[in-house]
Amino acid sequence: MIELTIDADVAEITLNAPDKLNALNGDDLGELHRAFDAAEEAGVRALVLRGRGRAFCAGRDIMGLDTENDDVLALLEGIMQPLMQRVAAFPAPTFAAAHGACLGLGLGLLIAADVVYVAESAKIGSPFANLGATLDSGGHALFVERLGAHKTLDLIYTGRLMSGAEAVQAGLFSQVFADAEVLDATRAAAAKAATGATQAFLASKQLVRQLRDDRLGLWESMGHESRAQAALCETPDYREGFAAFTEKRKPTFTGK
Repeated sequence: MIELTIDADVAEITLNAPDKLNALNGDDLGELHRAFDAAEEAGVRALVLRGRGRAFCAGRDIMGLDTENDDVLALLEGIMQPLMQRVAAFPAPTFAAAHGACLGLGLGLLIAADVVYVAESAKIGSPFANLGATLDSGGHALFVERLGAHKTLDLIYTGRLMSGAEAVQAGLFSQVFADAEVLDATRAAAAKAATGATQAFLASKQLVRQLRDDRLGLWESMGHESRAQAALCETPDYREGFAAFTEKRKPTFTGK
């Protein structure tokens, strides 16, 4: 179900089960985790995550699920959360192209990615009350932070799904594109990032993580920024960037 291709320092991981809208089970999540491991081992400088067919990912594969013996905690806490943390910590910029259903586990994967471009057809929200279940995979944290408590609970209580345009307007994700354009736009952004100053990107990625997860204040964050800048001064790409500026040419970054 999980496909990995690598070209020109860009990895592309594809959820490839379009007949079930790329719904995921525990084995699929383990396979996805291994795909990220393989991409890191290959030393890629950017990564694209996408879904094939009519949806990015409709969530958990619940067809034929035995609710009497289902260990949902083992799936969510033992497999999904480590996978999200793996995606978030990937040592290169990560981009996701989201279209159609982006729910549950699928929404969690988008939360973990660095940049998410969504199609106009994207459907984002929490329809799980119809199953007697609730939003999971980090959805509450994302929605409350970006939408506030009232709108979050409105979406949960009503099961209404946001469009891609509404999700971007609300600040959930980065940009919205026509369905026919979203994957190309995502690939183009990843290709550009793969030729950039990777260490500088990773410094910003770490600073953003600290602001989000550790809730740093202004002055503490500035201290981290200053130390990150000082460390970058020792890198080949820093020296190349300044040399290119002085010589009025385009820099050639190696990611080092």
